[in-house]
Amino acid sequence: MSDWILQIRSVHKSYSGRPALSDVTLDIPPGVIGLLGPNGSGKSTLIKAILGLVQIDSGHGQVLDLAWPEQVRALRDRVGYLPEDDCYIHGLQGIQSIQMMARLSGLQRQEALRRAHEMADFSDLGQERYRTVETYSTGMRQKLKFAQALVHDPDLIILDEPTTGLDPSQRDSLLDRIRILAKEKNKSIILSTHILHDVQRVCDYVIILVRGRVCLVDLLAKLQRPATAQLSLHVVDGAERLCAALKVKGMEAQLVAPEHILVVGDAVAAGRIWSTSHECGVLVQRLEPARNSLEQTFLDAVKG
Repeated sequence: MSDWILQIRSVHKSYSGRPALSDVTLDIPPGVIGLLGPNGSGKSTLIKAILGLVQIDSGHGQVLDLAWPEQVRALRDRVGYLPEDDCYIHGLQGIQSIQMMARLSGLQRQEALRRAHEMADFSDLGQERYRTVETYSTGMRQKLKFAQALVHDPDLIILDEPTTGLDPSQRDSLLDRIRILAKEKNKSIILSTHILHDVQRVCDYVIILVRGRVCLVDLLAKLQRPATAQLSLHVVDGAERLCAALKVKGMEAQLVAPEHILVVGDAVAAGRIWSTSHECGVLVQRLEPARNSLEQTFLDAVKG
């Protein structure tokens, strides 16, 4: 396999003359990729185009080393997809719905049932797997769709707004499962979401789409790295006193919140911060490298 899970070139798609995707060119490496963009930016259209669910006007490329869009039917066998919209058959139990997806992917009946239970366990469906899907809450349907996307052991997993309808605890659990899939199972995952916190939690790379165009593609760690090394310092009390003391010692310090100080410097400066806080009698709660705000990066990209 090549160094890229997806390489597409000059992709265009319009609806009734209105462009949804304009000259989209992407090289996506293995890992967890966050696909960000405001509503109507073309995220769902791009995902559906990759899967061949919408026909593009022009463009070409490779996905999982398969010619795209020519081999899109073969591609679907190797991709797991969690759509944003609900898609289920009334009257089927959750476990039957997962098994059906496995059967459609070519698994034999017994193996499909075994995999269905394995993915129901992984997705935390519990005994609710035996209830009919129309009785499920929004959060339960998200878990069901997650299990369906994984049941045939795909190489690439595409998740479109997977945390919608989940409470904070369920969201954290799902994000943990995404990291497990990436780190322990070597799965590549495209996570389409508008929740920046989710991207910061699990993603290695970030793509930002605005009005159907790619505005940014980069490593998350690189986007969050300040141009100048800085340290983020959180204290329990006495931030103003400590900030003033750091300035007296010739350090560039800024009080950005009642208990939060930014200090220009690296690991060497950290030692001076600790000693100064001890001299001032200020308790340091947390000291770590400062990171740029992904929210600000996103807003800058949207504003263009």
